[in-house]
Amino acid sequence: MDWTDLQHFLALAREGTLSAAARSLNVDHVTVARRVAALEASLSLRLVDRRPRSYELTEDGKRIAKIAAPMTDTAFAVDRAVQASKSGIGGDITISAPPSLANVLIAPKLIRLRQQHPGIKIKLIGEKRTASLNRREADLALRLSRPTEPGLIARKIGYFEFALYGSPDYLKTTPPHAFAFIAYDSSMDDVPQQRWLMRFAASREIVLRSNDLENQAAAARTGMGLAALPKFLGEADPRLERHDIGGRPVGREVWLVVHRDLRRTPTVRIVAGFIEDCLA
Repeated sequence: MDWTDLQHFLALAREGTLSAAARSLNVDHVTVARRVAALEASLSLRLVDRRPRSYELTEDGKRIAKIAAPMTDTAFAVDRAVQASKSGIGGDITISAPPSLANVLIAPKLIRLRQQHPGIKIKLIGEKRTASLNRREADLALRLSRPTEPGLIARKIGYFEFALYGSPDYLKTTPPHAFAFIAYDSSMDDVPQQRWLMRFAASREIVLRSNDLENQAAAARTGMGLAALPKFLGEADPRLERHDIGGRPVGREVWLVVHRDLRRTPTVRIVAGFIEDCLA
């Protein structure tokens, strides 16, 4: 049995789909499918049912995945231990952050980190999903709520507020009762800024739903309606104007997260300090 084949099968069992498993391993879905087939051949055991649009684990597949899962945890623990043993400053560090924070607050300032520590190579991933620090999908992460996974250390490093923004012409020519709104889709109905927007919109029209804040901002710039955007995004855009509605604004906390195995690594500490400065 090839350990790499088993690793790909466990990723499929954990993530549920070929594409998600491929993303977690940084390979393509064809590689995952090929590795799973190779594992089945080496074990002479069918581990998955191949359906037109999905792979489903067989009962044997579920049993093997349950037995082998701790091997993956051990492998990642070894990987973290190797990383933590490095005393020098340099090497690859992966940062995961919500796209708006990555694009607006971190990426424009990376040149400073590069100038001070040219040996550090940053991989910045702007993503809505929660990257696993236990599986080394990221070394540092910014999250908008305090994590609960075991093994992680989190520190609140920031807070930002939302406001309603539209184009200046739209706000000038549209009476409040006729406002239309740009919102997240239903998968984000539970986030605070969506609940705040929907309460204010009440029965007025939602003309666009998008989970991408830049798409929402782009639509608001054209005069399509009002969007709930972070102030750090809306205030810096001359094509947007804030519409104040009074009352207490909605906001989100920003938490910097690191695995406890890596918290004292010099390179990780330097990059963590850099991220804090970006959000100061």
